[in-house]
Amino acid sequence: MKTKHYILLIALFAANLYSAQGHYTDSAKKNSLQGVRVKNPFKKGAFMVFWGWNRSVYSTSDIHFRGNGYNFQLDNVIAHDRQTPFAWNIYFNPEKITIPQVNYRITYFVNDNSGITLGMDHMKYVIDQNQTAKFTGYINDPKYAGMVKNGSVNLLDGQFLTFEHTDGLNYVNIGMQKYHPVLSNKNLDIVLSYGGGLGALLPKSNVKLFGNERSDRFHLAGFGTDVRAAVSIVLWKHIVGQIEGKYGYINMPDVKTTLNNHPDKASQDFVYGQVNFGIGYVFSTNKLN
Repeated sequence: MKTKHYILLIALFAANLYSAQGHYTDSAKKNSLQGVRVKNPFKKGAFMVFWGWNRSVYSTSDIHFRGNGYNFQLDNVIAHDRQTPFAWNIYFNPEKITIPQVNYRITYFVNDNSGITLGMDHMKYVIDQNQTAKFTGYINDPKYAGMVKNGSVNLLDGQFLTFEHTDGLNYVNIGMQKYHPVLSNKNLDIVLSYGGGLGALLPKSNVKLFGNERSDRFHLAGFGTDVRAAVSIVLWKHIVGQIEGKYGYINMPDVKTTLNNHPDKASQDFVYGQVNFGIGYVFSTNKLN
């Protein structure tokens, strides 16, 4: 997929770096002229832990299926996320808090305006059943080959295919962010940040193809990359509220489609947009901070 997506990703990252740096430089000059000192609440040697929730949107995807007696592709398949409806007993119950679409990470600040982050985005990806997808390829089984009409297959009743990553579309990633404070006083700081990341996709794919027993297992399926930008509000130098936007690319050449270790598999790639928000806490082992 698609060279244009890589070009867009690089262009967005470059524009993000340029605009954020320009804004920070102008703001810093203005504050300097006014005698205002903007302090960075994120100091070298500090750590920040973060927990939040996300909503995501996905581009269409061409999904290629291969196995014994079939080799075909469904084009421009539509999919959506599946956030869990809010309930206190789910979102804040330690035994259930991983059920919703969540993000968790830890950031180490290598200096006063840069941090390295290790985290996981637990997203969910579900193809829309109410769609007709273009079909190319072959199926030997006459029952399922007969579901293909005029080069397309209707997925509505779920007999041909159900396909989702709902436990979930797990993007384990490492990233680098730059942080620029724009406002600070005794108990409140506002910080802008931007950066990028890359990592591995470890989904638990839930796939049922041709009425076979449903595949439902974790596996290493591929890789992803992203660019990100965020606004953080820091209270009393430690408590962080953050909202972040991401644009990313996911490529999974090895999605498991059968229950056991058969060679059957699917491959797909797509781009996504994500908004996440949550809370964090900043702490340091360095007494000088």
